[in-house]
Amino acid sequence: MASHRQRHFSLAVTFSPMKLKNDPVGILSVLSALALAPALAAHAQTNSPAAAPDDNSTRYGLFNALDHRSSYGQGVFPEPFLVDDSDLEVNEARLDWNHTEANGATGNEATAEIEKGFGLMTIEAEFHYERDSENGNVTDGIGNIDLGARYPFYQYVSQNGFFDTTAGAGVEVGIPVHSSVSKNTEFVPKIFNDLRLGQHVTLQAITGYSMLFGPGEDGGAHVWEYGLDLGYSITPEQLHIPHVQRIIPLFEMSGETALNHGESGQTSLIGLAGVRVNTDTIGRIQPRLGLGFIFPMNNNARDEVHWGIATSLVFEY
Repeated sequence: MASHRQRHFSLAVTFSPMKLKNDPVGILSVLSALALAPALAAHAQTNSPAAAPDDNSTRYGLFNALDHRSSYGQGVFPEPFLVDDSDLEVNEARLDWNHTEANGATGNEATAEIEKGFGLMTIEAEFHYERDSENGNVTDGIGNIDLGARYPFYQYVSQNGFFDTTAGAGVEVGIPVHSSVSKNTEFVPKIFNDLRLGQHVTLQAITGYSMLFGPGEDGGAHVWEYGLDLGYSITPEQLHIPHVQRIIPLFEMSGETALNHGESGQTSLIGLAGVRVNTDTIGRIQPRLGLGFIFPMNNNARDEVHWGIATSLVFEY
């Protein structure tokens, strides 16, 4: 879609990208399985003769749905590239730049973002600049100003701490600035799940329902958006590099399926293979550097992107 920004998300389960490539129902099945995982794990633990009783002293919040042992908001989950961040961020700023190439077309998008935590709620604001060129015709301008919030509503941590999952909900509103690339208001309610397995593997998943309001061919468009992200944290005990706290190789998949208009039912899937490096702090600031390679995962995505580069610089302070 001409003015619709590709959104971002995360997950990791055992799956085949080729099987999911043109199967949004399969993607939904993966997301549903991830959402059910906490309940299934809790059921298995409760009904296992060897399982220790739950320690209710760790539970808190509405309906005792949250757990003080959770890794949510503890810096365990890496910031994704293409997928919306879903972890709790207390004080964070980031600068991203994505460059893509296709047949006779190039795309560039620069994003500045700031996130602030209030308790378990994260408030964020994003500012975009886009420049697209196709067959010599250039379109550029300030993109929508995106304002968002997210909050966890359920957490489960196994007795041994190996399985640690947080489910939550969020909302994002894109405010148009009436530039050549920003004409429509966007409203996106979404849900997410952040999962840690052991000390190294992180899985993040998010899905949302995007609605555009305003003029032009994109006005009134509804799109199902989803994303998956798998990360593996390499610690200094595994690989020691001076002034580096963690190295996290990442695989991401970001997709969207049109639900109405002429593109109804069409799915576009984009993948990314990258790495994020968390360095030692400089004063109160910890830089987190990221670099990723973007590639299409189905034919619809290939029409828009043949390859691309994503760069990211995050500052936690």
